[in-house]
Amino acid sequence: MDDSVPFAPSAVAPSATRPLLGQTILVVEDSRYACDAMRLMCLHSGARIRRADCLRSARRHLQIYRPSVIVVDMGLPDGSGADLIAELNAVSPRISVILGMSGDDCAETLALQAGADGFLAKPLNSLISFQRAILENLPEDRRPGTLQSVKDEQICPDPLAYQDDMAHIADVLTGPADSRTLDYAAQFLRGVARDAEDTVLEQAAHDLASSRATGAPVTALAARVAGLVQSRLERRKAI
Repeated sequence: MDDSVPFAPSAVAPSATRPLLGQTILVVEDSRYACDAMRLMCLHSGARIRRADCLRSARRHLQIYRPSVIVVDMGLPDGSGADLIAELNAVSPRISVILGMSGDDCAETLALQAGADGFLAKPLNSLISFQRAILENLPEDRRPGTLQSVKDEQICPDPLAYQDDMAHIADVLTGPADSRTLDYAAQFLRGVARDAEDTVLEQAAHDLASSRATGAPVTALAARVAGLVQSRLERRKAI
């Protein structure tokens, strides 16, 4: 099924207030907090959204549906988003807009080298920046008359989505504490904690990642990260 095919023009004509009307966006992202930000941006922009939380899920989805836009997080639980971007860039017909996404400054170059049309930097909080990243790469006949929305809006994801991310990573940390698990946990937590402005958890995840990179002992750091995650899950029980 091709989700990129517009409906009747009168029903989906984009406008300055809903510039992405008629577009379907597939978001490949493992953080529910980041996905909630994307959901709100799509809602305000008139786009439909689908979500895949890993490369495997995205590939399975793409066997059935063809979105008009795909946004790929660069750090996923089962591999690099750059691999999926490179695959999609080589497919004909090509998805209209392919964007990379990350909170890591170095990831933008990697995404563009893999074939992405553009890049979304986390945290995702500016509606105009989100809209322009897509609209500037859409075919002209699928854009509104202007690339500027009426006003910018700051997007604030649901705090419960952050709690869902904590529950996810708590499950990950209960498994074998091998190198791959710790690297993924540190990368995931650094990103989502930065997005949520949780500086304490972000720093702890950063320290864990730095120690992993240098080969220093990480037992105490991993325990601290796990404890911080559990403390945030306790807040959920109190809500």
